[in-house]
Amino acid sequence: MNLDDIKKALLDGGVVGAGGAGFPTYAKLSDQAETVILNAAECEPLIKVDRQLLVEYTNEVLSGMQMLTEAMGAKEGVIAVKKSYVASIEAINSNIGQYDKLRLHILPDIYPAGDEVVLIYEVTGKVVTQGQIPITQGCVVVNVETVLNAYKKVTSGENVTSKFLTVAGLVKNPVTLHVPVGISVKDAVTLAGGTTTDDFVMIMGGPMTGRICSMNDIVTKTTKAILVLPPTCPPITKRQRTNKLDIRNAMSVCSQCSMCTMLCPRNLLGQAIKPHEFMRAIANGTTYDVDPFLNSFFCVSCGVCEMYSCHQDLSPRRLLDAYKAGLRAKGVKPPVREMKPVNSMRQERRVPEHRLVNRLGLHPFDVPAPMQPFNGDFKEVKLVMRQNLGAPCSPIVKTGDVVTVGQRIAAPPEGALGTSIHASISGTVTAVTENFVTIKA
Repeated sequence: MNLDDIKKALLDGGVVGAGGAGFPTYAKLSDQAETVILNAAECEPLIKVDRQLLVEYTNEVLSGMQMLTEAMGAKEGVIAVKKSYVASIEAINSNIGQYDKLRLHILPDIYPAGDEVVLIYEVTGKVVTQGQIPITQGCVVVNVETVLNAYKKVTSGENVTSKFLTVAGLVKNPVTLHVPVGISVKDAVTLAGGTTTDDFVMIMGGPMTGRICSMNDIVTKTTKAILVLPPTCPPITKRQRTNKLDIRNAMSVCSQCSMCTMLCPRNLLGQAIKPHEFMRAIANGTTYDVDPFLNSFFCVSCGVCEMYSCHQDLSPRRLLDAYKAGLRAKGVKPPVREMKPVNSMRQERRVPEHRLVNRLGLHPFDVPAPMQPFNGDFKEVKLVMRQNLGAPCSPIVKTGDVVTVGQRIAAPPEGALGTSIHASISGTVTAVTENFVTIKA
């Protein structure tokens, strides 16, 4: 299959990044790629999906990487795995000799090793210019589950209808599930044995970048985890504050120690983001210098500044996110900034993941979450029309239609960035709106 054929297959099959914003995978592939990097860093604490997929589906993932590397004409494909993922490394080493385009790269156990810009530097030594995308440095970065989905689509025509996700925290049986897209959070928590307490708050995604959710929220193609956590742990208390309170706290106690900037992963690679200058500007009402505000565009929202660096319990990341959103709403574009050299102290300032886990109060929950076989025994799914970066889909079915697993039920606008959505169970369409389609088995 050539590159154009693969891109068309991934577009039709609904293959998107299986975590984060869910960038449509076909749009990432490029014949300008020199290095294809498999992001197996499992960036966020407590999530187990990628490392487990490398053990359970070793040859499928490696074959998918070889396929993409050859199709793009890249020189090599790099399997990037943290050194503590011993079982994954053993599985790769036992099979990688069969794939002439691939090599293994061992990453340090740091956060955020899975950030594309950080990952590219760790693997290749190349620095992606702020505001640019990885292909400008000849790199394409793909997620483990994404590659597995791509392989299944190209080799057997399987569209994306299911999801792997870790359910952990205050549940009876922490587990990694393989379930249809469109089930509820309640369904997933039930498969983990239910909660161990009635006093909890849930996060969909990782503790650093996920969002607070409810039992009624829906699993999408990008859902990597559901974490059931105590209301008093930092990932929860930080998210429950208001921007008004965060600003007041900054005005009251920010000491300008600059630790948020000194440990910022993007700043250490030479980017212009300086959280301490931003906090100084909002704390003092500074308006004569707009650079600290404009530089918020270069924040990747990893959360190191507020979850790890700040000893005064402030929230630079949340405020930076709010300012970024406000600037974009006003039509402001990211500025052009000169890159600085990589900080000579970068290696010493990387954040060890085990220390981050302790700082977040998550050590009691950092336990195995064994992978369960696929569970498709669900009576109803609700498929939301926006499951990835780009344009939302529009339904192409109507109430009363009978559909089968894998059948396309929604499509993006012609020519827009986006991918199709497919039925994740067989059954009857019971509701259709511009925002979702519901199917009952």
